[in-house]
Amino acid sequence: MGCGLLILQGSTLVVTLLLSCWFSKGEAIKLPKNPSAKKNCNIKVSKHGPYLVSGGIPLLYMTIKCDKQGIPVKWVMGKKLKTPENYALCRCGQSANKPFCDGTHLRVNFDGTETSVKSYASESKEIDGPELKLIDIEMLCASARFCHRGGNIWQVIPKSNDPKAKKNAIENSCDCPSGRLVVLDKKTGLTIEPELEKSIGVIKDPSIGVDGPFWIRGGIPIYSANGKLYEVRNRATLCRCGKSQNKPFCDSSHYPEEDRER
Repeated sequence: MGCGLLILQGSTLVVTLLLSCWFSKGEAIKLPKNPSAKKNCNIKVSKHGPYLVSGGIPLLYMTIKCDKQGIPVKWVMGKKLKTPENYALCRCGQSANKPFCDGTHLRVNFDGTETSVKSYASESKEIDGPELKLIDIEMLCASARFCHRGGNIWQVIPKSNDPKAKKNAIENSCDCPSGRLVVLDKKTGLTIEPELEKSIGVIKDPSIGVDGPFWIRGGIPIYSANGKLYEVRNRATLCRCGKSQNKPFCDSSHYPEEDRER
């Protein structure tokens, strides 16, 4: 995945969504090569219910491919799912029609109370290197594990004056789906972000035998159930197992305790 510079700006768009559950019978098919979301696309977290997706956002499977040691090697883009312009994605983790909502959250009395903060500026830690600075927001970790590819990124950043180490750190940061890890070029003062088309990735992690979160790509606005806009980020992951303690965002709760990245 190539990396470029991307500057995200806050959106002043006010979007009103119908707070009823939308159901969708998803079917895996191949869509046109370059489907694009509308400018006013967004995701609304419904109260104790699904994610309401609006504006024709493409939905596709994204699989973490690992080597024999279980270290991620690359992202594999899978089939795109046929979706209407507006659709609902399961948030409770118990739908029989995953990744889509089928109303199971009503039967199981799903508690989807949102506990996440609206901005993560105060939650970040920084690791300084000669050419790169790493911004690490640990609470956003989705345990995709690309931070270990070719060396732990926290040990690689201090060696970022070496071209190979610098390239490794940038690539591994850009492949972090949750945006927990962001690198900053100290020479330009700009963060380095992958260029992502607005889309939603349904993460699959077969080497560990679990389904990961929804990968929200390209700075799609996410609104809370009470209509407040979360910080708009190029990369974010939304919980789809229903167990996160940082709802609506993923906190690695879908993984066995011993495998979680911290």
